[in-house]
Amino acid sequence: MSKQELDVLGQGGADGCCPGLLAAPLDQDQAGELAKVFKALGDPIRLRLLSMIASRAGGEVCVCDLTPAFDLSQPTISHHLKLLRQAGLIDCERRGTWVYYWLLPEMTDRLAGILTRPAGRPLPARNENTEAAGVTS
Repeated sequence: MSKQELDVLGQGGADGCCPGLLAAPLDQDQAGELAKVFKALGDPIRLRLLSMIASRAGGEVCVCDLTPAFDLSQPTISHHLKLLRQAGLIDCERRGTWVYYWLLPEMTDRLAGILTRPAGRPLPARNENTEAAGVTS
C-alpha cells in the first residue's frame, strides 16, 4: 500500500464500526481509521466534489460534468476523486471513455452515527472549574 492510499473504515476490524463519541472513547485504531476519512474530507475541493456527487439527481455523475466546475486540471480532479474512493466515501465505474461516480451512503451514515448524540441523551456535565477558567468546548 502506498503512503497515499487510505484504508476503508470498518472493513478491517472485527467490530465493524466505531461507537458514537458519547457511547465510549475511541481507541487508537478507531481514531486512526476515522482520521483517514476526515482527512479525505478536510480539503475544500474534495468536500465540493463529494457534495456534487451526493446531490446529483439520479445518484451518479460523470467526471466530465465535475471537471468544468473547478479551475483545476483533469488529473488533479481525478486525484481528489481517488482519495475520496480510497476513504470509502464514493465508488465509480468506467463506461467507455468516461468514469461515473456515486456516493456510498454506508460511509456517510457511519460518520453521522459516530458524530450524532443519541436522542434524549444529555451531554456529560461540564466541570464548574473548567467553566470558571474560561475553557469552552
